Amino acid sequence: MARTYGKRLRALTADYDKKQLFSTVEAVALVKKNANAKFNETIEAHIRLGVDPKKSDQTVRGTVLLPHGTGRTVRVIAFAKGDSARAATEAGADIVGDTDLIEKLKGGFTEFDVAVATPDMMAQVGKELGRILAQKMPNPKAGTVSPNIGAAIRDIKAGKVEFRLDKTAIVHTIVGKASFDEAQLAENVSTLLDAIVRAKPASSKGTYLRSITLVSTMGPGVKVDPNRVKATA
Repeated sequence: MARTYGKRLRALTADYDKKQLFSTVEAVALVKKNANAKFNETIEAHIRLGVDPKKSDQTVRGTVLLPHGTGRTVRVIAFAKGDSARAATEAGADIVGDTDLIEKLKGGFTEFDVAVATPDMMAQVGKELGRILAQKMPNPKAGTVSPNIGAAIRDIKAGKVEFRLDKTAIVHTIVGKASFDEAQLAENVSTLLDAIVRAKPASSKGTYLRSITLVSTMGPGVKVDPNRVKATA
């Protein structure tokens, strides 16, 4: 079924062809222009990849530190004890604990965005909170399990994001806020796309970057030309 745009979105898309492919800089300018809601809209990137998500050797997952951050205040909880707990606190973790923090989450606490842990805590965290944390479970591939937990927390607070392929072979992630200037958004998008290109599985054949769409919370999508991205990545 074809998507139906409301009056507001039709007005926003009147000045450009929704099927047109733009450079990253051009797409960012359009998305920012159309982010005219009464709040600071989030800017997201949605990238369709030419891989088969059902094949384990074609998984695309990683992390990237956006040079200008995400514009969000990220609430971080840390499973750590001893010197590592002190390092987590000094790095800015919102809540730090071991057994007590595990019990807090088992009691229904959900007011956090990212969970990190030291390696020595993972056996207990996995056993007690596997079903509760689900996709928020600390993971070495996401950089959320680390012996240097202070550095991991500082990176997350500074704008480190995880990208992960979903079941439809699309990566969805935040790249900033509408309040960022165009240059900041463009650099964040380029940094993300470069990381995704570098994460291309060796077994992936054919076109890797199938489509790239930038969109704000309340705005229409704007398509980026994948061929221009591949030329600069």
